[in-house]
Amino acid sequence: MPHIIPITDLRDTNKITELCATNEPVFVTKNGYGSLVLMSMQAYEESLDAPYVFEGLRQVQEGKTTDGEKFLKERLAKYE
Repeated sequence: MPHIIPITDLRDTNKITELCATNEPVFVTKNGYGSLVLMSMQAYEESLDAPYVFEGLRQVQEGKTTDGEKFLKERLAKYE
């Protein structure tokens, strides 16, 4: 379940740290409207990796793969 807090709650840094430790985003509102999203460093780093994982899966599904051994042999030959 998402955490939604008013911006004034940002004063309590211990509470914010605990909320972010769940790896779920914390939505911060200002005057009743969405203003910020906070998350742990781990959750942020995982969110950065996600597009690359999905792109890799898409390429596999489309058959856009190369044999690893063949690829390495070609690269070694190119740079020898």
